[in-house]
Amino acid sequence: MNHFRYFSKIYFPVGILLLITMVGTAGYMFIEHYNLLNAFYMTVITMATVGFSEVRPLTDDGKMFTAFLIITSFGTFAYAVTNITSYIADGEFKEYFKTRRLTTELEKLENHVIICGYGRNGKQAARVLKSHGQLFVVIEQKEAPLQTMKEKYPHLAIKGDSTQDEILMQAGIKRARSLITTLPVDADNLFIVLSARSLNPKLNIISRASDDNSDKKLKVAGADHVIMPDMVGGAHMASLVMKPDVVEFIDYVTGVGVDINLEEITFEKLPGNLQNKTISELDVRSRSGANIIGFKTAQGEYVINPSPETKLIPNAKLFVLGTSDQIKKLREIFS
Repeated sequence: MNHFRYFSKIYFPVGILLLITMVGTAGYMFIEHYNLLNAFYMTVITMATVGFSEVRPLTDDGKMFTAFLIITSFGTFAYAVTNITSYIADGEFKEYFKTRRLTTELEKLENHVIICGYGRNGKQAARVLKSHGQLFVVIEQKEAPLQTMKEKYPHLAIKGDSTQDEILMQAGIKRARSLITTLPVDADNLFIVLSARSLNPKLNIISRASDDNSDKKLKVAGADHVIMPDMVGGAHMASLVMKPDVVEFIDYVTGVGVDINLEEITFEKLPGNLQNKTISELDVRSRSGANIIGFKTAQGEYVINPSPETKLIPNAKLFVLGTSDQIKKLREIFS
């Protein structure tokens, strides 16, 4: 965190104030032979013009020095006090500690999701992540949507440009599990994907695309998934015409707030004694009540309703459907 930026307004007035205090203290010690405490006391009451009596009657040289100190320090003292008071009253002092606390919290984050942009797509992503208890950080450049986000969610928010590496680093990109970039300009999303992939090669990156030709470029740049909201929305509406009940059922299963969850079980997250086991040996249905509805092979192929003899090997995944309680029990069994 750049501490200088937050205190830059008061460095100069405080410095001038300290300089005059030091000169006044040294002057009284040299001219009037005061000890350090008495010299400092005389300097302070002279600068503040509070009218207290001297430590002892001043000599002529001491009176001349006091007059000089009053003339030179009166305006400076008022200027310094005014600037310091303004700094505190304007909330910049509070903002410093708020930013410092945010930085501390960000440094502790691990396995979180970074959302770049808090527009329509960013809000939807935040809503879904919130419903699943996934911690996320929002990076937004505009003040209005950022304040809306802070009021709605207790999660962390950073004001800044997502295309800047230092902002991504501040969001803890090297410790994050995923990044979602939802900016309206494809070029900005492309730049973020390139930066994110170079900063964290293992990061799961999901990017929005607006133009038909942008999806391939984003994938070449390093995006794992590219979503085109307009195309997805149109296809979804067409599906509602052709297969309305099927689509509504899928929407119900994947909907936010519904007591039904789709969960993936990866080979790497299983305990050692359950790895390289068949679906039959895992016995998910009787142990948790959830159902295995899909399988992803190590080569990336999807299998619907896999055979009980299908073995969960490295880089493979199972897809399980169940209620919140069933999924919770499943996680407990496989943790």
